Amino acid sequence: MARVYLFKGFERFWHWSQAALIIFMLLTGFEVHGTYSVFGFEKAVNFHTLAAWTLVGLWVFAIFWHLTTGEWRQYIPTTKKIMAVAQFYSSGIFKGEPHPFKPTPSHKHNPMQLLTYLGVLTLLSPLIWVTGWLYLFYADWAAWGLSGLQLQWVATGHTIGAFLMLAFLISHLYLATTGHTVTAHLKSMITGWEETEEDEPAGKRA
Repeated sequence: MARVYLFKGFERFWHWSQAALIIFMLLTGFEVHGTYSVFGFEKAVNFHTLAAWTLVGLWVFAIFWHLTTGEWRQYIPTTKKIMAVAQFYSSGIFKGEPHPFKPTPSHKHNPMQLLTYLGVLTLLSPLIWVTGWLYLFYADWAAWGLSGLQLQWVATGHTIGAFLMLAFLISHLYLATTGHTVTAHLKSMITGWEETEEDEPAGKRA
């Protein structure tokens, strides 16, 4: 095994803080929806709104950090090796085959991750945030010329976005267990160090 330092301190802080805020927003959001009662409707609404604004603030810092450090390049999508990675997750992983993608400091995410993140950033996030802000500023619709918009459709779109985010979270947690050990990827997001399999010398290959 080779140890590679992949995730800097701010990346780990940003990752865990964002995860905590999203999970908290899911919990309070589903309570607002009436799924269960923990905080009570009014407190759930206030907590949900506070978490949303906090997440916006976190994203402002994260965007600034990614732009100034050049780390934004980590999220440029690619289809290179995507079929090999897809085959690994669909069958190779169950046969004990090695992962076809090895992360490096300049390429931390495999092509399937990159395409997933692209979908989250361009489709899922806009759905959640646009409907969320419309929901929050419902009293201003008339002044914005949106009086013909139906609150029911906005609420439905926001709920669909929440379920899609929950599905992404569950799949993300599952994939986090698919390293060479169940906790390997989790440890890398705590310590910053990722253990990767070293390439076997050509002379030793069958």
